[in-house]
Amino acid sequence: MELLVLGGTEFVGRAVVEEALGRGWGVTVFHRGRHGAVRGVAEVLGDREGELGGLGEGRWDAVVDTWSGKPGAVRASAGALAGRVGAYAYVSSASVYVYPAPLGTAEDGPLVAGGDDGYAAVKRGGELAAVGAFGERALLVRAGLILGPYENVGRLPWWLNRIARGGDVLAPGPRDLPLQYVDARDLAGWTLDALAAGRGGPYNVISEPGHTTMGELLAECVRVTGSSARLRWAAPEVIAAAGIEPWTQLPVWLPPGEEHDALHGADVSRALGAGLRCRPVGETVADTWAWMRGLPGPLPQRPDRPPVGLDPEVERRVLAGLADAADAKGAAG
Repeated sequence: MELLVLGGTEFVGRAVVEEALGRGWGVTVFHRGRHGAVRGVAEVLGDREGELGGLGEGRWDAVVDTWSGKPGAVRASAGALAGRVGAYAYVSSASVYVYPAPLGTAEDGPLVAGGDDGYAAVKRGGELAAVGAFGERALLVRAGLILGPYENVGRLPWWLNRIARGGDVLAPGPRDLPLQYVDARDLAGWTLDALAAGRGGPYNVISEPGHTTMGELLAECVRVTGSSARLRWAAPEVIAAAGIEPWTQLPVWLPPGEEHDALHGADVSRALGAGLRCRPVGETVADTWAWMRGLPGPLPQRPDRPPVGLDPEVERRVLAGLADAADAKGAAG
């Protein structure tokens, strides 16, 4: 296979490139030159929102597009490539379903309108652009939470760094809260398998709901870092009373309820039937920590996403409240 990756230098795109090279595929990456490309690829420099001249020639069996900006860029690239590429995989998002998507939402769930404003709208707009140019040859990879090495949003890296520092760590409960996510490498492998098999249309490409739990995820962070950190579990009501924002200040976590169901409860039976296999959470955590420790500089951070994580002073205040409550309960008992 000859593969074109639009981007291909960071997180999901990089995982796709490495997976394709590992299969012996020929890989071309189209990027702006701001980040180094993986060794072994052919490079074409350009700008998705400007100069596409480098995409004016060449033929590929398939293209993978991870664009998260305005859909006009997908429309332009897909239109330019439609006559010279066999299939077009657009890495979309489960956010394209009307929010809050109920537990068990499958690919036929109601969708938002495509547009230029808001993450859900631009992702749906990207889907429509890909389908408009490629029809049934468009593969819509609807991911959810994505973790793993090269993460440039900072969710799992924040937890790893926080736990590595040790001490009492505020852990949002309940411990058995089910999580649904996909390792970027499993997403990449499934996408390339699907392209090779000639698949098209939408797929929810995420682990099964409950692939892991909040308790297991944080316990694995303690294990792989070798930290002496102590997880101090707090009920969702305590987190809410402290004014802490789920998902952003405590990455990955959402309290039980419709928000949690929307982001951790999609129906993935179609992708599983098409071969999706998700590695254990311990492997994702360990490999992410190994990558972080090998970085020569700071963690990468997407410029279009704000940093995540909890202010240490807020954490200390909530932990002190937990200790006071425990002391009062002990005295009363």
